[in-house]
Amino acid sequence: MGHAETLLAMGGAFLAAACLARLGSRIGLPTIPLFMLAGILLGPHTPGFVLVEDPHELGMLSALGLVLLLFYLGLEFHLDDLKRGGGRLLAAGGIYLLLNVGAGLGLGFALGWGVREALVLAGVIGISSSAIVTKILIDLGRLGNPETRLILGVIVVEDVFLALYLAALQPVISGAQGTADAALQIAKAFGFLLVLAAAARYGTRLIGRLIAVRDDELLVVSFLGAVVLVAGISEELGVADAIGAFMVGLILSGTPSRERIRKLVHPLRDAFGAIFFFAFGLAIDPGDFPSVAVPVALAAALTIAMNVAAGLIAARLHRYGSEPAANIATTLLARGEFALILAAMATAAGLDGRLAPFIAGYVLVLAVLGPVVAGRSHWLARGLRTVGAVLPARRAEAAATADTESTDRAQTSRPLTSVPTPSETTPTDNTARTHRCGDKPVSVHDRTVK
Repeated sequence: MGHAETLLAMGGAFLAAACLARLGSRIGLPTIPLFMLAGILLGPHTPGFVLVEDPHELGMLSALGLVLLLFYLGLEFHLDDLKRGGGRLLAAGGIYLLLNVGAGLGLGFALGWGVREALVLAGVIGISSSAIVTKILIDLGRLGNPETRLILGVIVVEDVFLALYLAALQPVISGAQGTADAALQIAKAFGFLLVLAAAARYGTRLIGRLIAVRDDELLVVSFLGAVVLVAGISEELGVADAIGAFMVGLILSGTPSRERIRKLVHPLRDAFGAIFFFAFGLAIDPGDFPSVAVPVALAAALTIAMNVAAGLIAARLHRYGSEPAANIATTLLARGEFALILAAMATAAGLDGRLAPFIAGYVLVLAVLGPVVAGRSHWLARGLRTVGAVLPARRAEAAATADTESTDRAQTSRPLTSVPTPSETTPTDNTARTHRCGDKPVSVHDRTVK
């Protein structure tokens, strides 16, 4: 593609995404699936006008969009929040991973696609889309909600798990040359993550001094350079570039420049994030969907069930009401960029050919369904309130019924006589009860107080 063609493709992508997003906003649709729809309609796999022949031509812009989205997510999260949440945040993230990763692994084995394919499906179904979840929270204006910290905490736990999972999975599915080679690759990835984690924990003061400049232009160049450089190093060491970008955001979130960086990166994130979703749509071939329609439907239904269950359990751990619980359960439903990373890894490793169209269809369904469901979480909240009102009433009714039955049993067990016997009047006959005072028995009725 020449220079002019590249500019035409970029400009057309921006304008197509913007036009569809504006049309969708009039009927209440979120922007994410509309950006993807624009890519599908203008891509090489759909009849009609083709804006971009090869989706890889926008690969760098798409990667930059993903990097900026994850960098912004890192800025929104503080290690202090994770420490304050402590065990409850880890428990909530663990519940999500246990239910969703377990469901993905089970589905992979049930489909009979092989062990390596099942491991890929476990990651695809088990991990929410940080980019889409972040965009949902921004679009719906929920960044300030109390449950948002829990949602971001779950995302962080999932992202850390994914970083470790990708580091361990890469040599497994790509066929590393022996155990020693696989162990070396895993050790490099884990070591790099530990360095970034240590910088986020102990190096924020020094990094804050290095990046502190008064000029906004220099600040933009500085943090963009750091983000892109660390993302590139991450990719070289077998860690997803998005994870490296997230860790840089986490490091800079503890510096005094955090608010200025958030303000400056905001328009860049929106612009290049739109290109990321557009480029994702370019790679989707709608003709592949019929062959994987049933597995995609099963996976989507399974994901919805597991996410609602995990969301309600996590909300209960943090003692949230019905509305925050519904927001948690629906916001984390979407799947996206990490599934695409796994799809690319599976394709490069030569795994089952059905895996790539399955992941594309699954991600498209949940990328569209996730924002729509999250925007209507009040329906789930209303249902939870109804159930919450019905259950106590039923418990009270059951308790009243049990008391009535107990009373009836007690009444039917009494002897049918009109004159009670002495044993029924008193447990012991007081006239026969005596105490000794010396050698003379004294009845209790003969006692006097002297």
